[in-house]
Amino acid sequence: MTPGRPDPTRRRWRRIAVVTAVVLALAGANGPWLYRFGSEKYHAYRIDRPEYKARNGRWEIVEFPEGYRQNTIHAALLRTGKVLLVAGSGNDQENFDARRFDTRVWDPVKGTVKKVPTPSDLFCTGHTQLADGNLLIAGGTQRYEKLKGDVTKAGGLMVVHNENPDKPMTIKAGTRFTGRKNGKTFVAQDAVLVPRARKRFDPETGRFLGNDAGVGRVYVEAERRGARHETGAEDNYRVRGLRGADARNTYGIAQKLALDKKDFQGIRDAYEFDPVAERYVKVDPMKEARWYPTLTTLSDGKVLSVSGLDEVGQLVPGKNEVYDPATRSWEYTGKERQFPTYPALFLTQSGKVFYSGSNAGYGPADKGRDPGVWDVRTNEFTKVPGMSDPDRLETSGTVLLPPAQDEKYLVIGGGGVGESRASTRRTRLVDLRAENPRFTDGPSLGRGTRYPQSSILPDDTVLVSGGSEDYRGRSGSDILEARLYDPDRNSFRRVADPLVGRNYHAGSLLLPDGRVMFFGSDPLFADPANSRPGVFEQRIEVYTPPYLYRGGRPVVKGGPGTLRRGGTAVFRSPDAARLETARLIRPSASTHVTDVDQRSIALGLERTAGGVEVTVPKNRNLVQPGWYMLFLTDRDGVPSTARWVRVP
Repeated sequence: MTPGRPDPTRRRWRRIAVVTAVVLALAGANGPWLYRFGSEKYHAYRIDRPEYKARNGRWEIVEFPEGYRQNTIHAALLRTGKVLLVAGSGNDQENFDARRFDTRVWDPVKGTVKKVPTPSDLFCTGHTQLADGNLLIAGGTQRYEKLKGDVTKAGGLMVVHNENPDKPMTIKAGTRFTGRKNGKTFVAQDAVLVPRARKRFDPETGRFLGNDAGVGRVYVEAERRGARHETGAEDNYRVRGLRGADARNTYGIAQKLALDKKDFQGIRDAYEFDPVAERYVKVDPMKEARWYPTLTTLSDGKVLSVSGLDEVGQLVPGKNEVYDPATRSWEYTGKERQFPTYPALFLTQSGKVFYSGSNAGYGPADKGRDPGVWDVRTNEFTKVPGMSDPDRLETSGTVLLPPAQDEKYLVIGGGGVGESRASTRRTRLVDLRAENPRFTDGPSLGRGTRYPQSSILPDDTVLVSGGSEDYRGRSGSDILEARLYDPDRNSFRRVADPLVGRNYHAGSLLLPDGRVMFFGSDPLFADPANSRPGVFEQRIEVYTPPYLYRGGRPVVKGGPGTLRRGGTAVFRSPDAARLETARLIRPSASTHVTDVDQRSIALGLERTAGGVEVTVPKNRNLVQPGWYMLFLTDRDGVPSTARWVRVP
């Protein structure tokens, strides 16, 4: 040993002792942090193991470039395989005031994002897939809501009457109305066309009986701020600026015009989105302005538009209308039936419409909320009994279980009307093919769940994910859980947990490669203490189901691009020997826990030399005209990549 130098072994042990002491001290002060660090590292390792993914799947976040992010409110899968992401003003008053309306087209294969000019505020619109592959979009936002404390000018509904049978009257925005009794003046906030009066005749004698005034509706506000400009009773209003016969024949009638809360107001605008040109094409406007409407395809390929808040923020009182894609125009059904906003309405194999009771909000708690089967033609409505927690259907989700020809529906979770804290953990099942359909309880969600997202998968399971226990995720109540529902076993199985919480203004849809994308979420608050305003979730998340981690997926080649009802078609595949099922899945159009488009139709399948032959069901109400994803799935539940086919 060299004189004057310390023993190296002793020096090494001294260093180990010092490091150990420091680690122990940190553990004492920051034990939870060290434990969490280790746990997170282990969790990341565990969920990335092949055997874990083969059983539970995997989640990943897709980050758009900063300039291409938006508050996505609506999403629809286009027949090109791209995804239409619609924000409109994105529930942002500043965007609305500045007329900044956003739409994006995302290509999940290439990873590209394209901005698309957006002609109106398509925030809280309705949408559905059309037979030619276009997406019909109708309704949206005319004016944002104002809470009672924020309302500075008295206002409300002015009903304008026109008693002239010879001509309609146009009331321009800015027109003033002055009460004949109260002397107070109110200003029209929008333009309105008031139709001419209709002459009435005695049907037996032909004698003229008089005129039924044409009627228009417009939202008005007081000229000045303050409570002294409120009115407390009905009054007749003269229209300023009119002269002679126009002044005598045209007048307004309004009830109370006050500083009360003002709800969102809808628009009549309607468009078809062309997925090839990737642009909006304006079509005739709806008869009624609608905010939060549902669009449902009927037996003849026309589209039913139901519910919504109108141009003055009132629930459309059961005036339902139908869009004809051939003429691109709307007509009233002639029958009235009222529903809450965004009602879940599904076309059945009988041609009637099933209402599950699911909805997304506005409307009286005691009207139009009972589930049942609706004959739109006759307006007959047959209630379906047995619904558990019937007062907790708002913000519930409904899915037509695969295969669609079984006509079984699952109603998932839900909450109380409005901003209620009540929610339910229940799911409810109904078989519409039963002699006397009745709801029964399905498997529990484990906790009360509002805003659950659900997507049908090619292996006949349903992915159910997200939501929150309280209204809009209040009090940190987002649910970071996902389950696969098996219709055959009527059971849930927990799978990998999502990375992002999703509540209000969130949704999901199946992609052609068999993955599921999730968008949106609009929490009230950003913290469990409800002390900081929420921030809209702009990240897209994609779930890869377990079946895509079970080995190579089957390959499908050739085959026609058009399938006929009742007909057959042959598709080549080197994997024909292991193919078990064929499914036509209609592309989704999702918003506000409402997706009435998605359905998975079982096709007959027979193996042939070098391929398979599939047979399409005959029922037009089951197999609606339009574009579909054709998935062929093997005995292990592994699907092919979808082939786009059209059913005329």
